[in-house]
Amino acid sequence: MLELRPNCECCDRDLPFDSAEARICTFECTFCAGCVDGALKGVCPNCGGGFVPRPIRPARLMEKYPASTKRVLKPAGCAA
Repeated sequence: MLELRPNCECCDRDLPFDSAEARICTFECTFCAGCVDGALKGVCPNCGGGFVPRPIRPARLMEKYPASTKRVLKPAGCAA
């Protein structure tokens, strides 16, 4: 099951479980569409893979299967 991380690793933008702006790689590195399309140019800085839109978990399942609350952030942002 996907963690549904709560933020962009580069700019720390909030990405709620139902955000259409969330992008993930195969390791669930999570970034916003703006950082993926801009600074990252479609390549994950952690693994070198590509991104896909993160699936949206149905709201009715959020109580049983909550999204992660652990924020992951690259201290230097997307430029590093």
